[in-house]
Amino acid sequence: MALQELIKPFMDYFAHRRESLTRLLESEAVDAFLITNPINVTYLTGFSGDSSYLILSKTRAILVSDARYTEQIGEECPGLEVHIRPHDQSIQKVATDLLDKLGFHRVGFESGQLSVADLETLVGLVPRIAWKPGRDRVESLRLVKDASEVAQIREAITIAEKAFAMFRAMLRPSDSEKDLSDDMEWYVRRAGGRSTSFRTIVAVGERAALPHAPPTSRSVGNAELLLVDWGAVGRFYNCDLTRVFADRRISPKLEQVYGVVLRAQQKALGAIRPGVKARDVDAEARAVIGEAGFGQFFGHGLGHGIGLQIHEAPAIRQNSDAVLQAGMVFTIEPGAYLPGWGGVRIEDDVLVTPDGFEILTHVPKEPILRIGEW
Repeated sequence: MALQELIKPFMDYFAHRRESLTRLLESEAVDAFLITNPINVTYLTGFSGDSSYLILSKTRAILVSDARYTEQIGEECPGLEVHIRPHDQSIQKVATDLLDKLGFHRVGFESGQLSVADLETLVGLVPRIAWKPGRDRVESLRLVKDASEVAQIREAITIAEKAFAMFRAMLRPSDSEKDLSDDMEWYVRRAGGRSTSFRTIVAVGERAALPHAPPTSRSVGNAELLLVDWGAVGRFYNCDLTRVFADRRISPKLEQVYGVVLRAQQKALGAIRPGVKARDVDAEARAVIGEAGFGQFFGHGLGHGIGLQIHEAPAIRQNSDAVLQAGMVFTIEPGAYLPGWGGVRIEDDVLVTPDGFEILTHVPKEPILRIGEW
């Protein structure tokens, strides 16, 4: 099936997102927005390339790019107005020339993305334009996923789960953390993904006490546990999961720690619904782990938003000001990490629904027994 046919159902969503952003023009007293964050350009247009800006006003949406992407833009963004810059002119020069030609006097820019040097360049090119900073105009829209975004997150999860099935089937005691991390990249691509969402975390035994353990030459061998944290990128969107493999000889300590973390996740999930504060969901899980005596070993937030980026808003943590809304998608990933012994983290991706939540991931959560000797 042609790419254009695949993305056709989502084209109205891009236009709707741009319309939502243009509603801010009047309240911010600006004539246009200059979108320079490539992730936000993708969100508003469906263009998957980089080195491109989007000029957005009440009546115009112009993608400023270069000749490398002419055909790609035609495939991914049919109908979108495009300005292809000459190879001997910078994107800042071409964008400000367009803004000047269109008669815009006040332009909002992404202060969280544009460097000071780039802003100085823009100001110097057309001094008459007044530039207004703004940090989260597009990001605030990205907080709540529309139907096309949820569908693409589900697609990424399906890919990740297929890859995990391959990973599980091919796992051997002689495999090293690095080998397994590298293998997951291939499995995800074989399952239809663009790539893994991040460098897969594979931590054997006591190394699982490192929440973001870098892969080493340590082999699985006969370790008591193996922690695997992985994700997949589908068309555009990410997912993120963590599971623990256990030796068939599950020790009382592993059973205890795993049980605590699982109960913490279940408690947090039960608190998810629209109107609840993200910090309160974090508190539910943290209380379970704390009461079990492992509070000092749970040193990260309970979860994070996922979407076009693997870590985005909302943050599900103690100091978060976010209030849950239907359409938000985030991870719930409590953990307990005991130095010298190992760690347990259980992570699922969750959608907030109008009356509660839906767990989007389906990999079993109980310790997974390995086939064979381990």
